[in-house]
Amino acid sequence: MSIGPEASITDERSAPTDDPAIERASGEQAIAGRSLRQIAWRRLKADKVALAGAVVVGVLVLIAVLAPVLTKLFGHPIDEFHGDQIDPTLGTPIGPWGGISRDFILGVEPVSGRDIFSRIVYGAQTSLTVAFLSAFLSTILGVLFGLSAGYLGGWVDAVVSRIMDFLLAFPQLLFAIALVSVLPDSMLGLGDRWSRVFVLVGVIGFFGWPYIGRIVRGQTLSLREREFVEAAKSLGARSPRILGRELLPNLAAPILVYTTLIIPTNILTEAALSFLGVGIPPPNPSWGGMLSDAVNFYRYDPMYMIVPGGMIFITVLAFNLFGDGLRDALDPKAR
Repeated sequence: MSIGPEASITDERSAPTDDPAIERASGEQAIAGRSLRQIAWRRLKADKVALAGAVVVGVLVLIAVLAPVLTKLFGHPIDEFHGDQIDPTLGTPIGPWGGISRDFILGVEPVSGRDIFSRIVYGAQTSLTVAFLSAFLSTILGVLFGLSAGYLGGWVDAVVSRIMDFLLAFPQLLFAIALVSVLPDSMLGLGDRWSRVFVLVGVIGFFGWPYIGRIVRGQTLSLREREFVEAAKSLGARSPRILGRELLPNLAAPILVYTTLIIPTNILTEAALSFLGVGIPPPNPSWGGMLSDAVNFYRYDPMYMIVPGGMIFITVLAFNLFGDGLRDALDPKAR
């Protein structure tokens, strides 16, 4: 039986080749392996809500960094009074919607006439600085004490756990009020604004670490009995190497997720302290301080309360949406 040209071509294509490079190239097209980072990024890209939250967070961070530039381009100095924009009889802004105009794109404050846009921008700088630095401090302390308690166990675990229970039950707001009332307005050569910022970072960060410490401790207790930890011990690895090279990389995902979710909580805490008068001292701009001032004018100028309240709402919502999406993307059991 004769063999046609088509059959010979088919046999040549189906015949195995001795070149391993060709086989490897064809295999890479058929099966493409993905790392955990690539899988998490692919899941996060598919979550449009989380990406929208991440975009809003990025815009807010950019606004905070460029606050002086934005104020110079679109606003006025934060402490500059504009009496010509205020009704001398009622003390409220002239014009509708809180005095919104081309020169004052978010209106002006009652009585003083200060530019709300500039104060909102600088308030974002203050709130995000406190939130990020206090979250960083809480993460460092929580990881340090949580890893030590979970891995070493024994009396170390007992002492650290009791400290965490004590701090979780301690009234944070009352302590902050008492501490701020006895501290000077200016410390270490800094102005009253940044001095109070670092005080708030210390208070919020110190009382926030037990939350992440409990999570890290629980995860460490389950990981220290795994095979890779026992293998590292059998090879002679010491405790610092096991903690840094074996346990900590496996805890990176929950640590990252919780740090993202604790930032909006810190923003609300800073706003609450400023609202109560123990946060950022006036006349320095703060979202919580603006809400506190707006309580006396919300009937006559509701925009003065809506603008800072809306900024707090949008910021906290964006961080929560991004944190939830990040948690789903980093969950190995999620589909």
